[in-house]
Amino acid sequence: MTYKTQGVCCKEISVDVSDGIISEVKFSNGCDGNLKGIAELAKGRKAEEIIANLSGIKCGMRGTSCPDQLAAALKKVI
Repeated sequence: MTYKTQGVCCKEISVDVSDGIISEVKFSNGCDGNLKGIAELAKGRKAEEIIANLSGIKCGMRGTSCPDQLAAALKKVI
């Protein structure tokens, strides 16, 4: 599934979830190293766990962040 982000530098997030487990996360644009790290940390973990851990994180004065947008994408998937 591809999720179009809002309010962040990353333009979209592609995420694959099977039986509630994240198998792949790819961010388009944004802070390359940080987003690669987040993607690797999410792989193999339950989508609900990642949602609980990342929801509500803000980037500076923005009301959201790339991790928060990943949580939003995962909510749509499950």
